Amino acid sequence: MRTGIWLVGGRGSVATTTITGAAAMRAGLAPAYGCVTELPAFSSIGLPGFDELVFGGHDVVQTDLVKRAEELAAAGVFPRNLPEAVREDLMAADAEILPCADGDASSTQAMVAEALVADINDFRRRNNLERVVVVNVSSTEAPIRKVPAHDSLAALREALAQGQSVLPSSSLFAYAAFLADCPFVDFTPSPGARIPALDELARERGLPYAGSDGKTGETLVKSTLAPMFAHRALRVKSWHGTNVLGGGDGANLADPERVISKSISKAMVLEAILKYQVEGGVHIHNLVDMGDWKTAWDHVTFEGFLGTRMTMQFIWQGCDSSLAAPLVLDLARLVAVAHREGVSGPMPELAFFFKDPVGTDEHELERQYIMLTDWAEGLQAKG
Repeated sequence: MRTGIWLVGGRGSVATTTITGAAAMRAGLAPAYGCVTELPAFSSIGLPGFDELVFGGHDVVQTDLVKRAEELAAAGVFPRNLPEAVREDLMAADAEILPCADGDASSTQAMVAEALVADINDFRRRNNLERVVVVNVSSTEAPIRKVPAHDSLAALREALAQGQSVLPSSSLFAYAAFLADCPFVDFTPSPGARIPALDELARERGLPYAGSDGKTGETLVKSTLAPMFAHRALRVKSWHGTNVLGGGDGANLADPERVISKSISKAMVLEAILKYQVEGGVHIHNLVDMGDWKTAWDHVTFEGFLGTRMTMQFIWQGCDSSLAAPLVLDLARLVAVAHREGVSGPMPELAFFFKDPVGTDEHELERQYIMLTDWAEGLQAKG
């Protein structure tokens, strides 16, 4: 199943690591560590192979993928010799990454969407692709102010026809993806397709979408540990997390408006699992020296039998790009299968991959994994 992966933010760290990793696995240069879809539970659902994936995208960044991969290798994100080993793959993908079609001051959002659709359709045609999955791995946006145009597809179409700018960037890309008959995945906490009008458009055109905010580090641990407290009837009193990170993500989240979106998605897991509020919160700090690495310190206080006070602490250290990239590949492959099978609308079955999953309030990691494997088993039974 020859499948395109159109990356919004195609020259960023996550996108570069995704493209480099796919090329390395295709060439047998690296094992598929971190790729959930390579587990036995997904071996019989007809996933596109790594050799069937073709990459393209949009970005405002001019640094080419080879140079970006060399920078990431120098930072220890992957082996230093890997960019040279997969240079041809990186160059081929880089040739498919286009400047964002923002247009000039006279361009309306309807005109920009039309240009985005043309870019995606041209990519599909030139590469003889069966389908294209659009994945947003660009910078996190600030929370949006909802407007009437978001409430229904008719209202959105009317607003765009009148030349109004009513969609945040991530939602404009989701809109263009659906117009191009492409499924959409939002790996960020940005609004993306989570607007009623865009949900309506996805269903109208028979397209699946998934999101939001990839679950790669601290929240992954929380969604594993929080059920332990809940199921053992231990009362969590506080859960404080401090996150330190650098790179583009750190710089982006240093913006006090943009960090709100990330903080909201990171915080919701505890209340959803424990069913009550706890003191604490998540604090995110940009430390340029960290580069593409991140550290989370978490301090938990809880009460046990007879009110005995106890604590737990943990440190999570990891490379954000290396944690995210295999999930981007997983999601694109799974959504491609969903598209082939005629799924439309939000995909709660993919909650396992997200902090703020669409279509479900389930946040426990194990239960999310069961939802995912049950879905895969259902596909196998149909096949």
